[in-house]
Amino acid sequence: MDPLKNIDHLIAAGQFPLQIGEGLKKFFESYKEALESNDKEFSDFYPLLNTFTDLVMDQLQTPFAFEPYHQRITSPFDYYRFGLELMRPLILFDRSKVINLENVEKIAQQVKNKENVILFANHQTEPDPQIINLLLESKFPDLVKEIIFVAGHRVISDPLAIPFSRGCNLLCIFSKKYLESPPEEKTQKQLHNQKTLQRMKSLLEEGGKCIYVAPSGGRDRMNSEGVVEVAPFDFQSIELFYLISQQVKPATHFYPLALSTYHLLPPPASIAKTLGERRYAQCTPVSLSFGNEIEMRDFPGNIPTDKRKNRELRTDHIFKLVKDDYQRLID
Repeated sequence: MDPLKNIDHLIAAGQFPLQIGEGLKKFFESYKEALESNDKEFSDFYPLLNTFTDLVMDQLQTPFAFEPYHQRITSPFDYYRFGLELMRPLILFDRSKVINLENVEKIAQQVKNKENVILFANHQTEPDPQIINLLLESKFPDLVKEIIFVAGHRVISDPLAIPFSRGCNLLCIFSKKYLESPPEEKTQKQLHNQKTLQRMKSLLEEGGKCIYVAPSGGRDRMNSEGVVEVAPFDFQSIELFYLISQQVKPATHFYPLALSTYHLLPPPASIAKTLGERRYAQCTPVSLSFGNEIEMRDFPGNIPTDKRKNRELRTDHIFKLVKDDYQRLID
């Protein structure tokens, strides 16, 4: 059945809340346009998109609760594979690229050696985890399946995002900007964050973990001139990971990761604290750049005698690494 007609039927029958149903329908309409622009038949994707509709319906009827540490679900339904297959046709692979594959090889070996890797990255679109997997799956299948993504509340609370989130390994945390929204949930969210950080520490203590975190706490957005800007990094986020890494036995390595994925599924122009953002899919090339390992202590411009200032300088240094690599991706 045509997924667009299917949604109309469900809305008319009162089985789909209007806002969510219309949001999903608009995504499907853009998905259809994107496929046709890339000479693909929309009808070939009917089963996949109708499955998406069913998964959203299931979430509305039986909400899935994420633990502080969520491991990807592949059985009885493979959410991991579902997310990849839905995003795969949107990527123009012949024009996409991954820069510095030799650094990915180092990362894969370090993880194999039971050492840890933290990727400090920018974040541009909801399916960044799926995009990273799709660009690396042919050469690094074991690594990409096990990457752990630090996830904000939106991707574990929005019914349209949850089917993708269930297919990822996630450390679920509430960012500072959402802790007091609403105010009466602040204490509960702080306790949740504490459990997440305790779980993260135990994972790093096991060794062999690769964690992606966006220290900006959100997605990059366009400025008034139509230029996508890398969102500034929060020094507290970077220092938190650095501090925890010093409390565990296995060695922890830090790398900058720059992503150029914005146009595949652009975020809304402004940050909204309510659910229901419009998702507009496009076929586009996407790119990644894995920078050289970061020297967290002896970095350029550091002031060892001023710890407070050094935290800010370290963050500025890492942000510049990511921002410079991002600029190389889009030039």
